[in-house]
Amino acid sequence: MMKGKQFIPILCFAVLMLGLGSNDSLRGIFAPVFQERYALSDSQLSLIVTISYVGNLLFLSLGGKLLDTFDRKKVTLWIMGIWMFALAINLFTDQYIFILISMFLALGASTLLNTTINILTPMVCAGYAGLMVNVFFFIQGLGTSGSQLLLGRYAFSYGGWKMINVVLFIIGVISVLLFLGVKIPGWKEIAEAQEKTSSKDSAKKAAVSASVSPKTSPGPAMFWLLAAMLGCYFIGEHGIMNWFLSYCISAFSMDSQRASLCLSIFWGGMTIGRLVFAPAVQKLGTINSIRLFGGIGTLLFSAGIVLGASGIFLVGISGFAISILYPTIILFFQELYPASVAATRTGAIISVATIADILFNLLFGVLCGSLGYRTSFLILPVCMICFYIIYLSLSRKAASSR
Repeated sequence: MMKGKQFIPILCFAVLMLGLGSNDSLRGIFAPVFQERYALSDSQLSLIVTISYVGNLLFLSLGGKLLDTFDRKKVTLWIMGIWMFALAINLFTDQYIFILISMFLALGASTLLNTTINILTPMVCAGYAGLMVNVFFFIQGLGTSGSQLLLGRYAFSYGGWKMINVVLFIIGVISVLLFLGVKIPGWKEIAEAQEKTSSKDSAKKAAVSASVSPKTSPGPAMFWLLAAMLGCYFIGEHGIMNWFLSYCISAFSMDSQRASLCLSIFWGGMTIGRLVFAPAVQKLGTINSIRLFGGIGTLLFSAGIVLGASGIFLVGISGFAISILYPTIILFFQELYPASVAATRTGAIISVATIADILFNLLFGVLCGSLGYRTSFLILPVCMICFYIIYLSLSRKAASSR
């Protein structure tokens, strides 16, 4: 049961995730507005996306180390401050160069805050982190999809760009005020709480022990396997996001309406599934949840692509099972590494996986041009299967070492 003192951090994280979800959608929604207002070339427009990815990588690679080295509450407040500073830049400037600066800071800080909430959730929601982290990501999905719907329809203008930055800045202020009342326990308190939880119920000892961080940090080989696992997952999920419509239309001459419907089912499932399956994640635990939902999602995802046009809706449905994977995988990292280095390792793993994802997207267009969409798209199920095989191997090693 949720204690009264845990209401403030839950409300804080929920409000912040709503704002972060909306923030992450701005780059795509307002790109045409920026192009028209500043007379941008296609290369200048693409630089906005590129600079935001650079921000993601830099913030993740450095932010995790800062969270492990200094007081996590103060570091989180500084990250929130950087995000709000980027929003203020958007409010008080009107030049292309400042759009680049704000996107670098806003998307970098937003991505790091997203990961930070995932890291802090087990600390402030001890006992039901698996439930709450998926609920928070569901709220983020609402922010993303809601912004795309409302802004695209009612505020698709430069004035709308200013308006949404005002709203996000207010959300930032509310989040900071709420976060000031959040107590973030130290590493020793976390370890003690985990040990206390594991000894409460001997019948659940085996299951709980799988969620208690080991005393020694896994070696470099484990790090690179985790990065490869997450990179394969990123390629699978983001490959659908970036290339699915083109795949359906080019490979099967499918009309855009049907292709958009399948993509909507996938992303709708990604959002709704996190809320619907959050209790199951809490009950099954991190390792078993990824094993179950990862297996179902990989099967549906792979079968849908291999079957071609007749399997398109299977790809869409796979989004429901895949939905819980990313937030739960990040929890898995927290449980695998000691609390003193968990944020550093998590940020580094996500950074390496993101680089793999970026390189894939750069090369995939070339492959489609030479091999065709139908053949090239088979890379996605191969990556999802590799993700699942690596996970099964690592989860067994993690469980046996505890």
